[in-house]
Amino acid sequence: FRRLNMANGGGDPVILATAGYDHRIRFWQAHSGICHRTVQHPDSQVNALDMTPDKQLIAAAGYQHIRMYDINSSSPNALINYEGVQKNVTAVGFHEDGKWMYTGGEDHTAKIWDLRSRSLQCQRIFQVKAPVNCVTLHPNQGELYVGDQSGSIHCWDLKTDVNEHLIPEPDAAITSVSIDPMGTLMAAVNNKGNCYLWTMNASRTSGPSNLHPKKKFQAHNKYILKCLFSPDSTLLATTSADGTCRIWRTADQSLCIELKDKSQRWVWDCAFSGDSQYIITASSDNNARLWSVNTGEIKREYSGHEKAVVCLAFRDEVVS
Repeated sequence: FRRLNMANGGGDPVILATAGYDHRIRFWQAHSGICHRTVQHPDSQVNALDMTPDKQLIAAAGYQHIRMYDINSSSPNALINYEGVQKNVTAVGFHEDGKWMYTGGEDHTAKIWDLRSRSLQCQRIFQVKAPVNCVTLHPNQGELYVGDQSGSIHCWDLKTDVNEHLIPEPDAAITSVSIDPMGTLMAAVNNKGNCYLWTMNASRTSGPSNLHPKKKFQAHNKYILKCLFSPDSTLLATTSADGTCRIWRTADQSLCIELKDKSQRWVWDCAFSGDSQYIITASSDNNARLWSVNTGEIKREYSGHEKAVVCLAFRDEVVS
């Protein structure tokens, strides 16, 4: 099958990072399945991972801390180890220019961190009334969508500091929110197995967005852990406690394909390749897998973790 695109100018293979409950972060060559580096992440599981857009650093969110590691170094130690947070940090991501990082956590907050110095400085805090399960940055880079355990989705406009919230389904925890790269669709999933879709009136360069309910459908019979739009905006992936990742067509919400392996158990996280042809999943059976979206075939298995893999980080560009 086609090699995954070569990511950076040095021609190094695209890097995939995986982590979870065995207190280790593993770095893989995505196309070959070879694990070329393992770093210890002591004292905590890893709840979420993300790479900076320039692929120099990776952030690991854990229990009461955030750590950042140099992706291109052989050093086993974190560059930054920030321990001034309460409870689990559940979400992490970056502004597209790498100027700041955002996090969400069980301390009922979403936070913005200045990355221009090599120490983490918390710039802004957004307080909600329940543990935060997910945080998503709008493609316009100006709004954060925060999903919480009480069932609320909060839209925080970073320019005006105004926030609005909606509750798609009372008492159903929002577990994941995704906005398509065009900024025209938003999806949210919950612990009841339901998926909600909205259309958005927003260009990539302007906000705030207006949300218009489009559809609600039952994507799984059990808890949904993640939803994610493909880079070409034509597909929506949902991963679940039912042991599957399902790929839906955004045009009509029809099921495109179900990705399932008999040993998979809970599927926690996923990431698409840059051309939307492949998807990588992270699972409770200690493995990550690379699948063909078209055929449902497993192309690679990334095996080596000793406990559940609950998060992954992957940045793949389309080479024009």
